[in-house]
Amino acid sequence: MTSVQGTAVDIRTEDGVADAYLAHSGDGTPRPGVLLYQDAFGLRPHLRAMADRLAEAGYTVLVPNVFYRHGRAPVVEMPEFIDFRARPEIFETLYPLMLSLTPELVERDAGAYLRWLEESELVADGPVALTGYCMGARLVMWTAGAYPDRVAAAAGFHGGGLATDAPDSPHLSAGRITAEVYFGHADNDQALPPEQIERFADALTAAGVRHTCEVYTGAHHGYTQADTVAYDEAGAERHWVALLDLLKRTF
Repeated sequence: MTSVQGTAVDIRTEDGVADAYLAHSGDGTPRPGVLLYQDAFGLRPHLRAMADRLAEAGYTVLVPNVFYRHGRAPVVEMPEFIDFRARPEIFETLYPLMLSLTPELVERDAGAYLRWLEESELVADGPVALTGYCMGARLVMWTAGAYPDRVAAAAGFHGGGLATDAPDSPHLSAGRITAEVYFGHADNDQALPPEQIERFADALTAAGVRHTCEVYTGAHHGYTQADTVAYDEAGAERHWVALLDLLKRTF
């Protein structure tokens, strides 16, 4: 393992400035870049800890506040432990922010994040990897489809709405993706019913994308997030194994 340094950075986009967290090697050695997309609860201590864990494994990890148009993180104050079942008002506050993040805005912002990584002295030359959680899994698909030359690996975990009937559904990006893809779906996830799981995998197969899609039995939407009621330790550790294996194959 390598020593890790975490720093706050600002990234200029076409629409303003996105605040972000950067986790990198303490010795300043350039490492392969990873763009980590948040869940709906935003950039917070738990996501910084996840970025640190990836950095310890040998990567430079950028976690942008994708809701930056609504303010710097935390855009919405969150309790230390998030029990969204007992506090439905949390989602009521977040849902408009999620809806405001259209595929067009995601792709535009992703261009800025990827340029920042490309220009950073802490990031090794070459394409980067993506990983995303919950809503972040959707952002992974849109980004990988929009920037195939810049993305070598793309992972998503407990993503929702990945293969809907909407004209901008994430699975429709499959035909533009050249990265290797890994998705770990939650077994008990109302946001991704079995028919969407099948449609998502079928789209990747039809597009010839090298991919692995697995269903984590017994896991709920949000199973990787240790600061929420949905956390499942077994599922979270399985996700780390899968993600790190993907990164090792890529870099």
